[in-house]
Amino acid sequence: MSVPSSRKKLWLYLGSATFVALSVLVIATFLSVKDIKLERDGAEYAVQVLDRHGTPLTVSYKGAWNSHDNRSLHEFPDFMRQAFLQSEDKRFYSHGGVDWQARGSAVWQNIRYGHTVRGASTITEQVVRMLHPRPRNIWSKYIEGFEAASLEQQYSKNEIFEFYLNQIPYGSNRRGVVQAARYYFGRDLSTLTQREMLSLAVLARAPSAYDLYRHPDKTKKAIDRLAAQVSEGDELQPILAQDVVAVPPAGVVEARHFARYVKTQPGINATQLHTTLDSSIQTMVQETLDQRIQSLASKKVMNGAALVIDHTTGEILAWVVAGAGNNDIDAHDIDAVTVPRQPGSSMKPFLYARALDKGWHAGMFLDDSPLSEAVGNGLHRFRNYSRQYYGPVSVREALGNSLNIPALLTIRYVGIADYLTTLHQLGFESLDRGSDIYDEGLALGNGEVTLLELAGAYTTLAEHGVRKPLRVLLNDQRPVTARRVYSDEAVSVIGNILSDPWARRQEFGQGSVLNLPLQTAVKTGTSTDYRDAWVIGYNDRYVVGIWMGNLDHKAMDGVTGSTGPTLAMRNIFAQLNKGRETRKLYLSPQLVRKDVCIRPGPDCTMRPEWMKPDDILEVVAENTPVLEMVRPTEGLQMAYDPRVPADYQKFRFEIKGLKPDEQVKWVLNDEVLTESGGGTYLWPVQRGAYMLKASISGDSGTVRDMAPIQFLVK
Repeated sequence: MSVPSSRKKLWLYLGSATFVALSVLVIATFLSVKDIKLERDGAEYAVQVLDRHGTPLTVSYKGAWNSHDNRSLHEFPDFMRQAFLQSEDKRFYSHGGVDWQARGSAVWQNIRYGHTVRGASTITEQVVRMLHPRPRNIWSKYIEGFEAASLEQQYSKNEIFEFYLNQIPYGSNRRGVVQAARYYFGRDLSTLTQREMLSLAVLARAPSAYDLYRHPDKTKKAIDRLAAQVSEGDELQPILAQDVVAVPPAGVVEARHFARYVKTQPGINATQLHTTLDSSIQTMVQETLDQRIQSLASKKVMNGAALVIDHTTGEILAWVVAGAGNNDIDAHDIDAVTVPRQPGSSMKPFLYARALDKGWHAGMFLDDSPLSEAVGNGLHRFRNYSRQYYGPVSVREALGNSLNIPALLTIRYVGIADYLTTLHQLGFESLDRGSDIYDEGLALGNGEVTLLELAGAYTTLAEHGVRKPLRVLLNDQRPVTARRVYSDEAVSVIGNILSDPWARRQEFGQGSVLNLPLQTAVKTGTSTDYRDAWVIGYNDRYVVGIWMGNLDHKAMDGVTGSTGPTLAMRNIFAQLNKGRETRKLYLSPQLVRKDVCIRPGPDCTMRPEWMKPDDILEVVAENTPVLEMVRPTEGLQMAYDPRVPADYQKFRFEIKGLKPDEQVKWVLNDEVLTESGGGTYLWPVQRGAYMLKASISGDSGTVRDMAPIQFLVK
């Protein structure tokens, strides 16, 4: 019997429609299924910077991925892994990406209750959902099954599970159980109790529904149910007896500038950098500096920076930038620790230390009297900050009171080029001009330096005159080159002066804010027109340096180093010294105490002074400049410019400190150039390596040969 044609047509129509539908389904599936890889699209694989205790300094929870806090699967506690498998995917290690048994059970329960009770997504499917987010519907579920199967063909179960534990989303944009442990309990995985581990598995189901902060009771009941599934009998009761208390996370440590500096260090290729920074000290210094700047807002102080260094190890413990923006300047984007500013008198200890090494002692007298110097066709009158002059003062009083006139006399004795070379040995790379440019103003801090350079140089004073590079990495295996810049005796005397209230009494008063309970060497600095206020101090262990001012270079309203940052420094030292055994500043055993006269004259009061055994007591520093080669300096490198005519390329050789009757014989590479007075000679620049010699002769017939200078013209 034949089938009626109408029925044949119906079957043909249904078959065709089915074929078309299946074809469309296959095509749609093919177009929807994506190539699946355990790779985080757009993830920032940045270097993670940690403090000395492992606290992240570069934490950001704005991204879509956990790029830093990743662990290998074996680093997750076994109990935690079992809790997640029991909670999320019991047959993870037996299915091929989709658990059909669990999916069927979920469908039946959802139909039975009339709404979605469970989703039955496997761990693999959840990973797919992280990698390829889609709207939550049946079609997405269908596609995710294909991609889950593909993922399991490419990666092992352990690789998928490890990715899941590191990237599973939690509340407040945390991802992975490491970040979740810190967010909910403020601790690392290795310190969690079993009940806390169970809570992380429960919270992963639905971070908004289960939340230890907002829904603690509901969450704890779910934890109890999971505990009963994971453990039983004698193992269960101790877990149920444990408490789960959420600990609000501490604020993120603000150390972006330090982290950026660390990443620029040469020879670093690790993905995790354990630094010397101490988060607790960093936070304390940040709060202290913020409060002080806020209190000085009426004085037009907007910005500041601070460093804390353990000078016994060279480790930077705090690197703080504080303040608000200035007009178009975003203060948070500028690292005030590394911005060159004028240091003022905070540089004077380095000058006096050099003078002590060249023959002076702290009991010598300098004439603090009005001083004028020729500048161009006019005169510049130098003065002290208080506009007072004290006549003959000792080196101790000159440095302690930060007097300007004696500092100018000191640089004449030391020599400008000599002093600049010393500053370079201390690490002041910002002072990159010639000594003839800075001239005697270098004694008063006219060259710009950074807080990082200044604080680093003070560690040399604190560490017996030996310069060591500052350290930012714990267990840094890179070779460290130490260099002696000053003698042990010189820096001991400098530290003794800077910690002596008597030495600073005339300008700062007997009860100065610079007098700290524990012996602390302190020096302030204020630049021209109150644009910069500095204070640097060091005790037996720490160096604390602070700068205040405005990043747009606007002047403050009369704020000095002693009236601005010093109060913040006092508070920082008080916190640093809590709970530790403190000592006085180091004093070289080579020093002896000798009675010296406070003021020159027949009737004077005697006072004990620290000095070397062979120092001569009755010495008054002469007010005459030292003979020195100002240009060129040792090791100078110049560039010959072929675009400029040779006749226009001349370099001035210059010697300072000549007497009016003295002549100079200039000898370049053993060839006599000329013999003339005045101390200068214009030399036609030519490429090559040179050695310059100069012989000084006067009416007396004596000849003095200066040390030869080597320089290079490229």
